[in-house]
Amino acid sequence: MLDFAIFWDWASFAVRWLHIITAMAWIGSSFYFVALDLGLKKVPNLPVGAHGEEWQVHGGGFYHIQKYLVAPEAMPEHLVWFKWESYFTWLSGFFLLALVYYGSADLVMVDRNVLDISGTTAILISLASIGVGWVIYDLLCKSPLGDSPTILMLLLYAMLVAMSWGYTQLFTGRAAFLHLGAFTATIMTANVFFIIIPNQKIVVADLKAGRTPDPKYGKIAKLRSTHNNYLTLPVVFLMLSNHYPLAFGTEFNWVIASLIFIIGVLIRHFFNSEHAGKGSPYWTWMVSAVIFVLIIWLSTVPKVLTGEAKMSRTAEALASSEHFPAVRDTVMGRCSMCHAQEPSYEGIYHAPKGVMLENDAEIAEHAREIYLNAGRSHAMPPGNVTQITPEERALLVAWYEGARK
Repeated sequence: MLDFAIFWDWASFAVRWLHIITAMAWIGSSFYFVALDLGLKKVPNLPVGAHGEEWQVHGGGFYHIQKYLVAPEAMPEHLVWFKWESYFTWLSGFFLLALVYYGSADLVMVDRNVLDISGTTAILISLASIGVGWVIYDLLCKSPLGDSPTILMLLLYAMLVAMSWGYTQLFTGRAAFLHLGAFTATIMTANVFFIIIPNQKIVVADLKAGRTPDPKYGKIAKLRSTHNNYLTLPVVFLMLSNHYPLAFGTEFNWVIASLIFIIGVLIRHFFNSEHAGKGSPYWTWMVSAVIFVLIIWLSTVPKVLTGEAKMSRTAEALASSEHFPAVRDTVMGRCSMCHAQEPSYEGIYHAPKGVMLENDAEIAEHAREIYLNAGRSHAMPPGNVTQITPEERALLVAWYEGARK
């Protein structure tokens, strides 16, 4: 019979793959249209209402593209909408959040040495925080500050810094970074769903009715699209960060996350300037490199640990299993030289994925990961460098499956 943990792991893999596919489609089309928009040339004899044009070559052919700043004189027969890429990226991302984080909230979301809450409470905080972020951002954009893009961007950054700190006071470092990415991505998709597409539909409706569209709808959509453009790269970093404990699992992880937003803006500024023909501000890469070196240094600051590690009820049951003494000996002998605050294995300087396996609480809390990576599969130890035996792997399987019955 297929174990539920194995099915769950494959389900999360499938959804993660879907999320990557849709994200590639969204980011690809978004970056393409930003580059196209910035590269438009105003040339003589453009059609009425056309803002600019560009010639491109790709795939063995030439493309002649024209942009109408508000709308063409008449509604075209065939109109392609770019929206589903964004919607499915968010939906698949939320499904993945539910599978990986909500499904194991006590393990991957809750750090009782940070905040002693239940998994259910953590999920409710997660849902509320993701939703409220869009509400606050939208209100700021619709306020008089919407006419001051620079001030608005600074306020948005201040909100993201505050959330960077706030999430690290609520969740594990890994979950904090993921939630900061989800918080930002929700703003981006909501921009598409609630602002950009509805405004474009108003323009289309005006054209069909023979009315002249109001330029304000395009201006509003352009502002939100610009925000999405600058937020994309930091979101990609945050979504990848769960593989890199030096990013999420260190003392100043929230500062690292805050600095990543600055790097993302700098890199996008470089490409936007290039595409607009305004020069190549290579200084943005130099500043980004300096900030990244600062991030590396911040990741080396020792993490201050307070209090004694606490176990969830599930972990307590696993720790009380008859197999646990033998499991503990196996893990301490085969895994803990890497999965430690100060790894002793040569070449390992930080516990892989931030997973510590140095005491009973840590071993029991990570039972599912041990079961999947070292029991059911041979992913750990890498290359079986510590020579874990088939009997020891069978022991890990019996421990986890027995305790879950």
